[in-house]
Amino acid sequence: MTHAFGELSARAGPAPLLWILVTLGAYLAAQRLQRRLGGAALANPVLIAIGLVAAALLATRTAYATYFAGAQFIHSLLGPATVALGAPLARNIRHVRSSLKGVGLALAAGASVAAASGFGLVWALGGSREVALSMAPKAATTPIAIAVSQQIGGAPALTAALAILGGIIAAVVGERLLTALRITDHRAHGFAAGLAGSGIAAAQAARLGGLATAFAGLGIALNGVATALLAPLLAYCWR
Repeated sequence: MTHAFGELSARAGPAPLLWILVTLGAYLAAQRLQRRLGGAALANPVLIAIGLVAAALLATRTAYATYFAGAQFIHSLLGPATVALGAPLARNIRHVRSSLKGVGLALAAGASVAAASGFGLVWALGGSREVALSMAPKAATTPIAIAVSQQIGGAPALTAALAILGGIIAAVVGERLLTALRITDHRAHGFAAGLAGSGIAAAQAARLGGLATAFAGLGIALNGVATALLAPLLAYCWR
């Protein structure tokens, strides 16, 4: 059956409907598993779906380029999905205005540490400039991270992988860590998710309600702008 599935994929070329269905099916199955496990953060749907799709590609010997050609419609929705976070932000603008000081301090600390830490780690360990520049925008939302990486001389594919991995880690441990530190304010949970994990962690924070979703969207937007400004400065420092 696996062999036949692979032959079908090869004959059908990009097979757009096939790989879109595989991707959506994997994610829906992962969501169902997480619900059965009581919403466990470790059973993150994105992480599980990535594993399922990767297993399908390996089993059918399908090249990633073939998969992406078929499922790129989903990729094109990343931008609109990020923009859609502006809706809860608009509904909670009063809370945002009353929190501008805290937002500014958290943004300055989070964006600068996120951009400089990975860059500095690669530099300290003797890594290449390209890898260091790929690390710099990793905390931004994936579309912005890829664009910034292209502009400063990084490897966009590596940056995308790091951004997705960072989002998954933030979704898995972020809420637990803040709860362990007795931070219960939904604004803090949402903004931290937006700063540290972009869309994946923001989706996890959205379970807390509209206020957390609003601040997650704010964190994604502001961190994207801050990263777009900081990353070129880091690139200039290592010429």
